[in-house]
Amino acid sequence: MATPDTESSAAHYSDSLKPLLDQLPKISYGDTFTLYQWEGFWYAPRHLEAAKSVQSNFEARDDDIILASSLKTGTIWLKALLFCIMGPKISDINEDPLLKNHPAVYVQTLETQTYLANPNPDLSSMPTPRLFHTHMPYNVLPDSIKNSKCKMVYIVRNPKDTLVSMWHFFSTVKQYPIQVLFEGFCNGVHPFGPFFDHVLQFWNESLRAPEKVLFLKYEELKSDPKGQVKKLAAFLGRPFENEEQVDQVLWRSSLERLKNLEVNKTGFDPWAQMPNSSFFRRGVVGDWKNALT
Repeated sequence: MATPDTESSAAHYSDSLKPLLDQLPKISYGDTFTLYQWEGFWYAPRHLEAAKSVQSNFEARDDDIILASSLKTGTIWLKALLFCIMGPKISDINEDPLLKNHPAVYVQTLETQTYLANPNPDLSSMPTPRLFHTHMPYNVLPDSIKNSKCKMVYIVRNPKDTLVSMWHFFSTVKQYPIQVLFEGFCNGVHPFGPFFDHVLQFWNESLRAPEKVLFLKYEELKSDPKGQVKKLAAFLGRPFENEEQVDQVLWRSSLERLKNLEVNKTGFDPWAQMPNSSFFRRGVVGDWKNALT
């Protein structure tokens, strides 16, 4: 996910998108760049263009796994958990791929990574199961995702903690008054917002098709990590064989470990144009109390 500051230039989308942008409702976000409303949700221009490419060109396989989330709800943690459960097994911790790359390298976000530079990338050679993520709301996902047997995992977080995490994340490159982001969030105006509509779409799908959509809560992952991760692995068809495997996955994907890895202390995310360290802050439940009344 790019910060608002990286979206300020009109050069971030092709000329072919301009006719659509001219027709869509728009609003200035944080006095820095413009968001456009498409199918009920707000997008920065280049993410809108990529989202339309995903909708038109992505062909899901039955064994794909798609993570989904609104912004700043625990996405990176869930990407790490998914990769540790579904990725290559390691016998030597020094061979852990997470030592070399940020989790987003192994579980790419369709509209902010995979389809951002190329509107129709060749994904046919990816090993199975393919692991992806999206911030797109359910209503605009490709029919191939909705109609195939691929599984989806959604993560939600307390909206106040989500807002404060978003504020800190965006402020990595530009200081935004929290009052501005607060008002936008409450009005549903922020990248991939409104938050509550986003959550409800996936919640309703998880009720309608629980075998296809697993709905996870960040707070429950924090309070009962073993129980929730076991549920996640079972849903994905990779149940753990013993408690040692559970403990290893939780340790490998833990915020404390990831934020202290050299690659995340000094590395740089080429898609978001931000240091890897900006994706790892506190991850504390109830941290909103330190920023909001």
